[in-house]
Amino acid sequence: MNSENIPWSDYPRPQLKREIFKILNGEWKLNDNRIIVPFPPQSELSEYEGEIHDRLEYRYEFYVPDNFVLPKILLHFGAVDQICEVWLNNEYLGDNEGGYLPFSFDITDVVKKDKENILLVKVVDDLSIEYPYGKQSKNPSGMWYTPVSGIWQTVWLENLPERYINNIIITPDMTGIDIEIVGDVDGFSAVINLENGRKLSKSFSAKEGRIEFKNVKDDDGNEIIPILWSVKNPYLYDMTILSGEDKVETYFGLRKIEIKEINLVPRVCLNDEPIFMHGVLDQGYFMDGIFLPESSKAYENDVLYMKELGLNTLRKHIKIEPEQFYYFCDKYGMLVIQDMVNSGKYSFLTDTALPTVGFKKRNDMKKSAKEKKRKVFFEKYMKKTINHLHNHPSVVAYTIFNEGWGQFDGDRMYELAKETDPTRLYDTASGWFATRKSDFDSEHVYFRNKKLKPKYRPMLLSECGGFTYKVEGHLFKENKSYGYGNCKDSRELTVRIIDMYKAMVIPVIKNGLCGCIYTQLSDVEEEINGLYTYDREVCKVEKDEMRKLSSLIDKRLDK
Repeated sequence: MNSENIPWSDYPRPQLKREIFKILNGEWKLNDNRIIVPFPPQSELSEYEGEIHDRLEYRYEFYVPDNFVLPKILLHFGAVDQICEVWLNNEYLGDNEGGYLPFSFDITDVVKKDKENILLVKVVDDLSIEYPYGKQSKNPSGMWYTPVSGIWQTVWLENLPERYINNIIITPDMTGIDIEIVGDVDGFSAVINLENGRKLSKSFSAKEGRIEFKNVKDDDGNEIIPILWSVKNPYLYDMTILSGEDKVETYFGLRKIEIKEINLVPRVCLNDEPIFMHGVLDQGYFMDGIFLPESSKAYENDVLYMKELGLNTLRKHIKIEPEQFYYFCDKYGMLVIQDMVNSGKYSFLTDTALPTVGFKKRNDMKKSAKEKKRKVFFEKYMKKTINHLHNHPSVVAYTIFNEGWGQFDGDRMYELAKETDPTRLYDTASGWFATRKSDFDSEHVYFRNKKLKPKYRPMLLSECGGFTYKVEGHLFKENKSYGYGNCKDSRELTVRIIDMYKAMVIPVIKNGLCGCIYTQLSDVEEEINGLYTYDREVCKVEKDEMRKLSSLIDKRLDK
């Protein structure tokens, strides 16, 4: 494969960029058949024609580039589903569990700099419910989708000095940032690019420090006026971090998210101002790549399409994306409510059907050994997810459990999440099975309009709508569809959405409704309830009318 045609060749880690790296995507072998990595073998983009079993073995040969002149070499994987073991040149590097987060190995002592290297990745993916698996199913139908196996994000090499920065933790507020460096370093310097070519430089002898923007002057002695990150002005500061021989590029936004009482009503506030999270459910599925689109441009388009409709929030639904997705949300001012990826057994009767008609009690105290292992892993993965996304200003909230699926110890999990990152908001139980501890009262409403009654916490309508409209020629299955209601054209769909908002959503904003998440961004396989078709070629609603709806919401919030 020509280097110019390597898929996903853009830098995979926008929050921690270095100059010397090599993307290993492209043509690999999977079970002795050709596959295009990083696309999952079930996808059209992978070009894979072999059989797919629970056990997979990838093979790839590569040479270390001549520009890898620094002493350390790391091998990175964006995500591999569900369990994998990795070998390089017949040397065991290690393993990884959980299919949605990045991991890496130091291959300095194993890699050959002047000879061919052979990389083996052995995968087990049987959709075990002990691990996060989200909407994947071996029998996809309705709201369950085609599964993915093995490698589904970028594989890449990175060249580093002997002592290097592992991670940068940036915690912003409205007047500055706290910085913590993770790695074998003694201190660091930070150079921040301000507007109009100005710079602010600070040095620290320890691994952590604070940089203030208020009542501070830049390197030339000029006063700095902080520019806050918001949905209407998503200003990002570029920053260079230097420590010893290591140098990384990153960015941040100055912002604060919190709940404040305004006129005796609890409100979600961004930078001390009330905000209504006007958003959609975003499953992150694509017709040709399933879990991964053809390029990062598809993520950028999704964000821009929703901004064009006047929306300001994406609820990333039980899937964690490549970091480029979150970068585009940071860049364009799209708030993200990030779901944890569900594990555990799902029951349509007890998790969906009965709660929909009012039965909202459950027993979270399952005691089996498998359940204990699952819960321990879920806790660990939740903390890793929160830490992984810590630096993204767009990520303002997390959903811990969705509709009771895999739910356990809700109050304790809320406390654990809040302890991990107290600067975000947490929806402990989205939909039903409410817990005592949560930052939201979270409800799902389908089939009908409901009279919402906000109480002592901000109410979040975290799912609603889901009205269907079938666009011929843009369907995953021509003869099978799933969703609620049945609209005959774009006009009817648009009117039904607006009528729902006017009847159920807008009147309650004054009482503490803080957000509404419509289902959903696009059609997904058999589901035809998107604002866009699955291939993203057709917008199914009237854009001007959707923007007018957003204006109505803004006006009601301002009253």
